[in-house]
Amino acid sequence: MNFRLKTACCMFGWIFLLQNLLTLDAQTILDSPKELGERRLVLEVDQDANGKVSRGDYRVFENREAQSGREIKLNILVFHATGPNPKPDPIFLLAGGPGQGAADVNTGVANSDLRKNRDIVLVNQRGTGGDNRLSFSPQDGNVNSRQKLSPLFDPEQVRDARDRLSKTADLRMYSTPIAMDDLNEIRQALGYDQINLMGGSYGTRAALVYIRRHGETVRTATLNGVAPIPFVNPLYHAQSAQRALDLIFDEVESSPTYSKHFPGLREKFAELLKKFDEGPIEVEVSDGGELEKLQLSRDAFTNAVRVQMYYLDTSRKLPALLWRAINGDLRPFAESSIQRNRAISQTLAMGMLLCVTAAEDVARIAPDSIEELTSNTFTGGSRVHRQMAACKTWPKSILPADFGEPVKSDVPTLILSGILDPVTPPKWGELVAKNFPNSLHIVAPAAHGVSGPCINKIRNQFLETGTVANLDVSCVKEMKLPPLHLPKENFE
Repeated sequence: MNFRLKTACCMFGWIFLLQNLLTLDAQTILDSPKELGERRLVLEVDQDANGKVSRGDYRVFENREAQSGREIKLNILVFHATGPNPKPDPIFLLAGGPGQGAADVNTGVANSDLRKNRDIVLVNQRGTGGDNRLSFSPQDGNVNSRQKLSPLFDPEQVRDARDRLSKTADLRMYSTPIAMDDLNEIRQALGYDQINLMGGSYGTRAALVYIRRHGETVRTATLNGVAPIPFVNPLYHAQSAQRALDLIFDEVESSPTYSKHFPGLREKFAELLKKFDEGPIEVEVSDGGELEKLQLSRDAFTNAVRVQMYYLDTSRKLPALLWRAINGDLRPFAESSIQRNRAISQTLAMGMLLCVTAAEDVARIAPDSIEELTSNTFTGGSRVHRQMAACKTWPKSILPADFGEPVKSDVPTLILSGILDPVTPPKWGELVAKNFPNSLHIVAPAAHGVSGPCINKIRNQFLETGTVANLDVSCVKEMKLPPLHLPKENFE
């Protein structure tokens, strides 16, 4: 999708039981599913262009503590190792959001170089897929005209989703700790002793919670764009986005070439925001080939700017797009907002996002901290207030007493942060590193999600050795930001 609400947070087991399944149970699963009786794990073995793939589900009780009542199916996708001597410790990928289903967002995993030596396991976290997906709309991706440029957490949409979902689901049972207990149970069912966790964005939060609860089963963890427990979503969004935008403005102002093409960009952007303060601006957009006129609000515009910075390729286009907006062409940002809203509806189970953030994040926001952390930022505090309002009437999960405490562990951990990350900047990686003595924190020229040949080389070395000691990270010094895009037309 053009907007790229993609799982950069998903970087990319099943050996012991797998060897038996492929000769015995796997064939039984394919030919005689009724013979499985009450078994909770159902998998079918197939082939892709590279090797074996298993698809299926695992049944868990929605209420894990009661171990009774409604059961839900968690979709599982396993890309089996393609090499002749697979390692016994698979890679478990943890998706972002919260609200993305790892088994559904798996682009590129089948061809990943990680698959050569290890199985790659993807599990849809409870609430993200299958018979228990907690979507705002029954038809994912269905965005009506009113919602096309609406900010997140429209009150009417939240209320309708809560009432509809509550008829079938106990919305208190979809917290991260409960989901990580599911994952550990699936690990046991698949026959793994130890696993390697890889997560990005919210997936790092999930990985940290898993480590706290089941750290003895974790061989290594790779955390990309870290959202630790003290990262209270979305309280720090405005501050982090302003930091990233200021770095881009600084880059423009320090370069004779860029400052020639974008003279006074910082000041003119501030002037544009003042125009939005007078009210929404009418914009003609193309959505599906048809032109229509919509009202672009300040919230919709500033959030489009914020999300434009999430990924490095789109971030490097931002000055040119801002220059167009300053000179009267707001269409790219309006269309970006439409694509974003549709992509979120398709990719994220927004009900699950509220199930996680209502208790784990929003309940920990001190109202008097909002002004302090959002003033003098281009987005302001509206996102925080909207999400707090949405969570006010959303059922709250019951969390462990120590949930708010930082996670501490000796698990070997590779921490990756992007210098230009507009949501999880390097300070959060630094915070985790302080409590993980066997960790290495790499800060690289990137945005939300660090990647590239150098990072892949380091990650692969870490996976093979199982330690951050003596990792060769010299290539990071050679990594450079790509150049900023220049405008096709200079309006000055």
